[in-house]
Amino acid sequence: MARALWKGTLGFGLVNIGVELLSANRTEEKIDLDMLDKRDHARIGYQKINKVTGEVVDNADIVKGFMVGDNEYVILNEADLKAANPKATQSIDIMGFVPQSSVPRTFYDRPYYVTPQKGSERAYALLRDALADTDQLALAQLVLHTKQHMAAVYAYEDALVVQLLRYGVDLKDPVDAGVRTVPSLTRSTASRELDMAKQLINTMTMAWNPDEFRDTYRDDVLKMVRELATLGGKSSPGRPSTSAKQTKVLDLVSALKKSLEKPVQRPATGGLSRSKVKASARADEKPAAPRASARKTATRSAKKRNVA
Repeated sequence: MARALWKGTLGFGLVNIGVELLSANRTEEKIDLDMLDKRDHARIGYQKINKVTGEVVDNADIVKGFMVGDNEYVILNEADLKAANPKATQSIDIMGFVPQSSVPRTFYDRPYYVTPQKGSERAYALLRDALADTDQLALAQLVLHTKQHMAAVYAYEDALVVQLLRYGVDLKDPVDAGVRTVPSLTRSTASRELDMAKQLINTMTMAWNPDEFRDTYRDDVLKMVRELATLGGKSSPGRPSTSAKQTKVLDLVSALKKSLEKPVQRPATGGLSRSKVKASARADEKPAAPRASARKTATRSAKKRNVA
């Protein structure tokens, strides 16, 4: 059984739905590189040191505090942080509803699945189905990890999702971030290039299927590691760079022509698809009960959003 990351209520008008938040992300298969002493390849370890005495401090003796003066702290524990505003730390408050398309993608951050607590199933289904049928998302606020977040609540497949959103002050404008301003191309000066670019887009149009993509760079690194292991850990000869060269303005039409003539390449599939992963994870579980309403399921599936 999945472990809940947060428990509380989801406020929908005067309706309070008992819910839990579950992680929507799989554990990332990162390339795990250990830090070693280059002299003997011994692993590097860390200790928590008292900066006054220089002694090692056990985890049981460590507390957290907020600095209020020169070497002066107010000690805070989890109970203190919740007591500062009990309602904010135990509820997801819906502030209003907006069309799903009205929130720019740059604002989306981490997603969480929402599951109902026992006794709240009907109210949960009511909000989920209403959001799916109206193509709206709810704007809400909640506190996670000592920080208040803005969030979007929307229907995805048969579930509700709480997706943290960035605040406006957290995002830079493109110009402030250093993006150079490039004026729009005019039809009179770039008609041919625009038509060819749009044609190229049309030839490369594909259906959204996340199972078609995988981390091939990780595979390449592991392949290289295996090759180096056969050499006794010695460095392999350098490989020639294959980075693409920048396309010059005069070469745009030529590059577009060649792109249109080149067969469209789809990403190489590999690994387990989401359906296969789900089937494997549930192999030992009992079959799920039939869905109560095929009409609602079909409606939600037609309107489902991608979890960013």
